[in-house]
Amino acid sequence: MAENDSDRGYLLDNRQSEAGVRFRALGELFDPVTFRHVDRLGIGAGMRCWEVGAGGTSVPLGLAERVGPTGTVIATDIDVSWTRGIADGVIEVLSHDVAADPPPPGAFDLVHARLVLVHVTDRAEALRRMVQALRPGGWLLLEDADPMLLPLVCPDESGPEQRLANRLRSGFRTLMAARGADLAYGRTLPRVLREAGLADVQADAYFPITSPACAVLEDATVRQVRHHLVAQGLATDEEIDSHLANVAAGRLDLATAPMISAWGRRP
Repeated sequence: MAENDSDRGYLLDNRQSEAGVRFRALGELFDPVTFRHVDRLGIGAGMRCWEVGAGGTSVPLGLAERVGPTGTVIATDIDVSWTRGIADGVIEVLSHDVAADPPPPGAFDLVHARLVLVHVTDRAEALRRMVQALRPGGWLLLEDADPMLLPLVCPDESGPEQRLANRLRSGFRTLMAARGADLAYGRTLPRVLREAGLADVQADAYFPITSPACAVLEDATVRQVRHHLVAQGLATDEEIDSHLANVAAGRLDLATAPMISAWGRRP
């Protein structure tokens, strides 16, 4: 069965009910990593931050705590339905396409995007606009997945349940690639930042192998893309039901794709 036009955009639509579950799970998994880097870069009182592709609320709220009442956090996304309610004197929420719209006005001490650029078709233009928005000395912190570094959701493929999980994850990667996702983008971030003219570039990587949040994320993600998997012949409803039951029963050690964090400073 062919997918309609609305199925050709971002695979993990913010408007679906599972999106909120995914945002909370991603926050539990990756917020400690993100804010370890943010704090290392010295983001503090009075600074201006642009959170690109905010999706959920945890990162904008964490940045607002750090910049305080004299600072500014601008949180942008194509769909701001999950962040609109947090706008206040410090946080401004804007509907914005990072690859097509001009950057928000003013120069920023920090521009941050997490798990965003891997999904953006025109990544080079999005990066150019983010670098353009930095003040001299400002930091760009990019964090993106690299599913091809760890293509398995069950690295310990010890039985049929794990093999099924990994086959469904392969189907998910197929769907992402069909929408223009670069599944090996994360590893390129240090080079990309250097080529953009940034200085003091560094990077590291993080991925949990087993975590309750990984199970929550897997359940929500599979439910969110279920109809795509079935429509494209990548899985049957029976296989998906079996996998979701295995996840719920705690029979699987579930991992995430590595998240690579890279940062550089505008000279």
